[in-house]
Amino acid sequence: MIFTSFLNSLPGDIAQGLIWGIMAIGVFITFRVMDVADLTVDGSIATGGAVCVVLIRAGVNAWLAMLCAFAAGVLAGLITGLLHTKCGIPAILAGILTQLALYSINLRILGDRANQPVSVDKYYLMVSQRYTRALDLSNPLILLIIMCAVLIGLLYWFFGTERGCALRATGANQNMARAQGINTKTNIVLGLMLSNGLVALSGGLLAQYQGAADVNMGRGAIVIGLAAVIVGEVLFSMIARNFAAKLATVICGAIIYYVVIRIVLIAGLNTNDLKLLTALVVAVFLSIPYWKSFILRRKGMSKSKEENHAATD
Repeated sequence: MIFTSFLNSLPGDIAQGLIWGIMAIGVFITFRVMDVADLTVDGSIATGGAVCVVLIRAGVNAWLAMLCAFAAGVLAGLITGLLHTKCGIPAILAGILTQLALYSINLRILGDRANQPVSVDKYYLMVSQRYTRALDLSNPLILLIIMCAVLIGLLYWFFGTERGCALRATGANQNMARAQGINTKTNIVLGLMLSNGLVALSGGLLAQYQGAADVNMGRGAIVIGLAAVIVGEVLFSMIARNFAAKLATVICGAIIYYVVIRIVLIAGLNTNDLKLLTALVVAVFLSIPYWKSFILRRKGMSKSKEENHAATD
């Protein structure tokens, strides 16, 4: 019975993992590539969902609505970037300020309502959870897999260009990047814009998938994004040899996260404890690299002591 329930829910969990995986790639760009702590995510994902749903309800094509959602996320990232680079506000506080402002903006976009529905019966939607088990092209898994593959390819190409390499250099060592004539402030702003654009794109897909945009749909999104990044890194670090593979592991991490959450829910966990579980998962996986290096250091110290004793004997 439990196994059957798990199999029935698996396509939906994979679809959600793919959607949140796009958001997690945005988190990966700021967290790992740019080395910037950005908390705009919780607001920009809701902005993307709100813009997408409102435009679709107004008769705009879903693909164009998604493009507008991406643009809205880019603007959110621009605001955070300017607060950080032009106003001297620390990145984490700049993200919090933008996130706070976006809550009111999202309410305005949604017509002063907490949520707006968008039914697949009335509007053309790119993805819908209703068809996750369909055996035809209406299944959202097909489009989501293609979108993730195209996105990874585009980002792999972009970060191989001169501008992309400058972004990576800025995240690796700002002082060295400036010494090479790179405008690090511009690159930080660009990185935040790209990251939040992807997050908003994910928000637009998520709103279509669940059939509604909610002003609170992004609450805790940064933690889920971090969970996907960390889980993917810890589990697949041995095989992720290039940048494209690292992006793929982020999406795999998001899928694994949602599958694990489903297993725990089927096992009887109270849904009110999901945030606690997510925090524990992130904490555990963040601790693994530290404890692994700590154990290796201890083993190295023990080995060197044994070699010293053998040399004295």
